[in-house]
Amino acid sequence: MNNIQKQIQTLLNEAVSADRERGVQIAVYFEGELVIDAAAGFADPAKRTPAAGDTLFPVFSATKGLAATMLHILAEQGKVDYDTPIAAYWPEFGVNGKDKITVRHALTHSAGLPNMPAGLGPKDLCDWDRMCRAIAQLRPIWEPGSKSEYHAITYSWLVGEVMRRADGRSFAGILDEEICRPLRIGEMYVGLPASLDSRVAILECPDFNPDLLKTPDASPIPGWIWPLHAWMNTREARRACVPASNGIMSARALARHYAALMPGGVGGVELLPPKRIRLATRKSAPLGYGLGGGKASIMGPRCSAFGHAGYSGANGFADPKYRFAFAYTKNLLGLQNNPLNQLQIANQIRNLLGIPGCC
Repeated sequence: MNNIQKQIQTLLNEAVSADRERGVQIAVYFEGELVIDAAAGFADPAKRTPAAGDTLFPVFSATKGLAATMLHILAEQGKVDYDTPIAAYWPEFGVNGKDKITVRHALTHSAGLPNMPAGLGPKDLCDWDRMCRAIAQLRPIWEPGSKSEYHAITYSWLVGEVMRRADGRSFAGILDEEICRPLRIGEMYVGLPASLDSRVAILECPDFNPDLLKTPDASPIPGWIWPLHAWMNTREARRACVPASNGIMSARALARHYAALMPGGVGGVELLPPKRIRLATRKSAPLGYGLGGGKASIMGPRCSAFGHAGYSGANGFADPKYRFAFAYTKNLLGLQNNPLNQLQIANQIRNLLGIPGCC
């Protein structure tokens, strides 16, 4: 296993030297053990601050995987049912044609509510109750359950407020008590404490498209939140709790979360039983989404794998068939000139571990 660690470390060092990455982490669990924990480059390129294993990286939509895990934990505890209308947990939500939208619709991005409410701004994202009130007044733009379209940011409150109403704890409280504490994870946040700002990697996006700034308010990702990398470099964005979009963590924390979703778990902790995992990851044809997982990614063709990627290039997934969990975090976004191929890396690691590359 030491040889695998060295090979991947060399690969990351070369990517940084070739200017394909700034700061980057990879963590891999195999059969319950952490076999790769590599970091290279700079957390703050301007200050030349090295990226280390405990550097915290914004992972954008990779956060959705954590939110889904949390909801499935509550479902396993009998607090939430996938086919119950959201309004049964959150009565104010059941207006303007939303009374039949279920938890399943939220998880599968088929609720018909992909667009953010109009008239908001970055400060509103820091106010959980303000966002819930705005989401509760939305009207679906298609018949819930009839099709699927990515709920890029609204997923935060559609899933997060259901959990808060059903359980009583805040999103951060559930994350801490159901995932971080049992797994002894100290590098995973959705709502970063101010004391940890200095550990967060600074994001860069040299080829940002300024046309995105013109995106209308009532869009999945409105213009006022672009550039996303600049938003996540602010203290306000890091403090906010936006469960679809603003998780901040290390690769080894994200990988440990996925390792604990596989048979036998990790460190004696199995977050969900295999039966619940199979139920949660079954794809909903023709929608193409499982109950909280993303679509095609560096998971490749493995039919048993599940996980979620993020705008930053962050990625996390698990393959329970081979007890393989993978996480990748980085701070160079959007670069088009020969980016490091994460699928190639994931497949190389699979080959080194003797894991077949297809179902």
